[in-house]
Amino acid sequence: MTACIVGWAHSRFGKLEGEMLEGLITKVAMEALDHAGIGPDDVDEIVLGHFNAGFSAQDFTASLVLQADDRLRFKPATRVENACATGSAAVRQGIRAVEAGAARIVLVVGAEQMTTTPGPEIGRNLLRASYLPEDGDTPAGFAGVFGKIASAYFQRYGDQSDALATIAAKNHKNGVDNPYAQMRKDFGYDFCRTESEKNPFVAGPLKRTDCSLVSDGAAALVLTDATTALKMRRAVAFRANEHVQDFLPMSKRDILLFEGCEEAWGRALKSAGVTLDDLSFVETHDCFTIAELIEYEAMGLARRGEGAKVALSGETAKDGRLPVNPSGGLKSKGHPIGATGVSMHVLTAMQLTGEAGGIQVPGAKLGGIFNMGGAAVANYVSILDRIR
Repeated sequence: MTACIVGWAHSRFGKLEGEMLEGLITKVAMEALDHAGIGPDDVDEIVLGHFNAGFSAQDFTASLVLQADDRLRFKPATRVENACATGSAAVRQGIRAVEAGAARIVLVVGAEQMTTTPGPEIGRNLLRASYLPEDGDTPAGFAGVFGKIASAYFQRYGDQSDALATIAAKNHKNGVDNPYAQMRKDFGYDFCRTESEKNPFVAGPLKRTDCSLVSDGAAALVLTDATTALKMRRAVAFRANEHVQDFLPMSKRDILLFEGCEEAWGRALKSAGVTLDDLSFVETHDCFTIAELIEYEAMGLARRGEGAKVALSGETAKDGRLPVNPSGGLKSKGHPIGATGVSMHVLTAMQLTGEAGGIQVPGAKLGGIFNMGGAAVANYVSILDRIR
């Protein structure tokens, strides 16, 4: 891979009172350009990741990036969407423009404003990322979809509540030191494991602490080719970037295997010429704790049905064999749909350049990212390596 990240920006995630979608987009766009040490005139192409699905009355949002500076006028700008992997879809679009020689500098922005939408509508909006003929009436929305997945996993492999609580507690602990995180609180294992008034069951065996947050937020990055990147302040190269799309209906696949995730990881590791053991850390898509558990198995960190062993042994803790979600993940950081994939790439680049502050993994050399849309339908894996 020849595309490199040379600058970035990241807003705080959460319920951002007084913020508008346009403001979130324009702020990170300009901050990313400043961080890269370039101006709007240098940008050749713009890609915006924005899921929307009813969260914003303003649709057709690609040109909102141009509001950041009049010098962006007449630049090609495109909005992309691929459910919860929308941000990574935008990153991949930017990479392809660079590698095709169609653009030298690409500005990628991911954004979503979700908290201004009433609760019942949020559930309906998110459920649109499922196969509606089969799952459109699922109680509790997308949490209900993953509640069914968790119940099926428990039925096949036994009660995994201890492992799910461990994953939740790990990610909340990691998020305490992430200044961008929506929820910076270490709840501890006991709170996450125990049903209570503050931690009720939401869907199937999933409690509130097993579910990611409804969030506002934005992130942006600047991409360029390796030759250009090596002349800039910093350069984090894509050793691999893979996209695998699977069937939308869960009835057409064994949903407990996350086969699209497995295929994307396999392709990415082969393309990068590395193994999982070579990675310093992974940022993975923990929209629900059961997703992270299954992803351990799909990425090859654990055998099928044995993801709990990895969680309970501490192998994925920040000081473990392979830290997973040192940022706190979606569980702690938040999950503004269009911004999530871009955020994962920004935070991974920060780790590799030693700029991650309190969430820094010591000596991080190679970072892996998995971002998915739907129930392992859109699957994106990136492997990043600092070259400057």
